[in-house]
Amino acid sequence: MTFTDSAAEFEQILRASAFQKKGKGPISQSDGINAALSLLRDLRSTKKTLYVIGNGGSAAVASHIVNDFCNGTNLKAITFNEPSLLTCYGNDYGYEQIFSKRIENLAEPGDLLIAVSSSGNSENIIRAVSSMRSINGNVFTLSGFSKSNSLRTMGDLNCWVDSHSYGHVEIAHLFILHYLADTLKASSHSSETKKIAGNSI
Repeated sequence: MTFTDSAAEFEQILRASAFQKKGKGPISQSDGINAALSLLRDLRSTKKTLYVIGNGGSAAVASHIVNDFCNGTNLKAITFNEPSLLTCYGNDYGYEQIFSKRIENLAEPGDLLIAVSSSGNSENIIRAVSSMRSINGNVFTLSGFSKSNSLRTMGDLNCWVDSHSYGHVEIAHLFILHYLADTLKASSHSSETKKIAGNSI
């Protein structure tokens, strides 16, 4: 496959990404993006915390997007990728609980978990979602691969990317999350500009 063909395939995959709310059928992409922005804006207004988790390439997506959520959006955003803590929790509780145990220790009702998994079947991600739901937190999932993967229906809002290519799924997830962060940044800067203008003499 040529680079041009791969780029065209990625565009097609991105345009076909599907959103749905918990217990409901599919919703449009624009409604899905607006629902995700609403979750993030509510989080910001209530000063709650955002957690972003993933394995491997998705862990890199989580770290990358936490940088952007922290810088300019006025969100409290955390990821769990510190190596010594990962090995600590993996050694003491097993790899399948490296995220769920930290959610149980840190998260509060009203916090938001963004769970990123290309396959949608990673046990540690699924357990973390269950832990977040058990404390009345909110969950936004991003998955790919099989249409019937476990993660796809577990969140309050879910985004599924129709591809079995790790590269395309991971970059699609990052693209979507970057769009959300950039949109929040733009609204933050706009609000700050209005605030300054309102205080000018």
